[in-house]
Amino acid sequence: MSLGVFSKSQPLTLGVELELQIVNNDDYDLAPVSGDLLRLMKKHSIPGNVTPEITSSMIELSTGVCQGFSQVLSELGQIRDALVDSAERLNVSLCGGGTHPFQHWKRQRIFETPRFHELSSLYGYLSKQFTIFGQHVHIGCPSADEALVLLHGMSRFIPHLIALAASSPFVQGEDTGFDSARLNSVFAFPLSGRAPFVQNWNDFETYFTKMTRTGVVSGMKDFYWDIRPKPEFGTIEVRVLDTPLTIEKAAAIAGFIQCLARWITVEKPFTLSEDDYLPYTFNRFQACRFGLDGTFVDPETGEHRVLRDDLIAVLSRLDTHAGDLHAEAALQYLRREINGVGNDAAWLRRIEDENHLLPEVVRRATKRWHG
Repeated sequence: MSLGVFSKSQPLTLGVELELQIVNNDDYDLAPVSGDLLRLMKKHSIPGNVTPEITSSMIELSTGVCQGFSQVLSELGQIRDALVDSAERLNVSLCGGGTHPFQHWKRQRIFETPRFHELSSLYGYLSKQFTIFGQHVHIGCPSADEALVLLHGMSRFIPHLIALAASSPFVQGEDTGFDSARLNSVFAFPLSGRAPFVQNWNDFETYFTKMTRTGVVSGMKDFYWDIRPKPEFGTIEVRVLDTPLTIEKAAAIAGFIQCLARWITVEKPFTLSEDDYLPYTFNRFQACRFGLDGTFVDPETGEHRVLRDDLIAVLSRLDTHAGDLHAEAALQYLRREINGVGNDAAWLRRIEDENHLLPEVVRRATKRWHG
C-alpha cells in the first residue's frame, strides 16, 4: 500500500480538533448521547465540522483551515456556541479536560461505525479506556520533506506542550498524581510514541511499506505517534495535548505551536539528530507526571532545567514571530498561566480541594467550557 501524494498546503496554516466530554446535568457522569447531539448539530451552520468519537459519550469538533490564532479562536467560538445550544436541548453539558474524573470505562458504549467496532475488536477493553479527550493541532507544510524536518524539530517541545495542556489529574475517582494521566492510556497502544527518525519522504515511504508488509498497519491512522504526518492534508499533526478547559486556552496553544513552527522553520535554531530522542521518553514522563514543575533534559547539552523555566525562555524567543503572526495575545495568555495560576490540572485540583466532590469539579468545568 502506498502513502500517496503529500498534498500541498499553505505553510503554517492551522487546523484544530478537540475531543469533548458529554455529561448529564444530574450527577455529571458521562452521557452516551453523541448520536442525538450530532443530529441536532445538523441544524446549525458552522465552520469546520463535528463528528463522533470511539465511545458515545464523546464528540469531536474541528475547525477549518485557519490562518492563525484569531481565526482559530473565532471558529472555535462559533462551533462551541452551536454545540452548547444543541446540548442544552438534550439537558446535557459539555466540558474539556483530558479525562472524566470519575467515569468507569466498562460502562462506555462503542459508537456504531465499522471502524470503531473494528478497533474495539482489536484492542478489547483498551478501546473503552480510550474514553479520553485530546486536542490535535495540524500545521500546514509546503512539502513532504519539510513536514518531516518540522516534525522532528517540534518533537523536542513535546514535554513543553504536554505540561501546558495537562488537564487530566483524576481517573475513576482518584487523583493519579499525574498532571496528564490521559497520555498513560495512549501509551498502552502498540504504535504510540515517537515517529522514526527519517528526514525525507522517500525514506518515510520505505518505512511505511515495510510496516504495511508486516500487516501491522494499513494506513497512517494506525500510528498513534505524538506527532505524525498527514499526507492527505499536507500537515503534521501534534497529538499529545489534553483538551483544555476553555476555547481560549485551546486557541492560545494552537497559536504557540504556530509560532514554534515558524521559529524552527525560519531560524533553524538547532541541528536535528537521532540523539535528540535519547531523553525523549524521560522528558515526556516528567511532563505528564509533574506538569510545569517537571524536569526537562536538553538533548544537546544534557542540562537539566525546570519545564516552567524553559518554557519562559522559549516564549521569549518567539516574540518576533508572534508579532509577524499576530499571535501576541496567545503567548500572553500562556505566560499568565505559567507565571501565575498554573495549568488546567492545577485548576481542577484546586476545585476538588475546595469541595471534595468530583461531580462539582465537572460541573464547574462545564461552566468554563460553556463560557
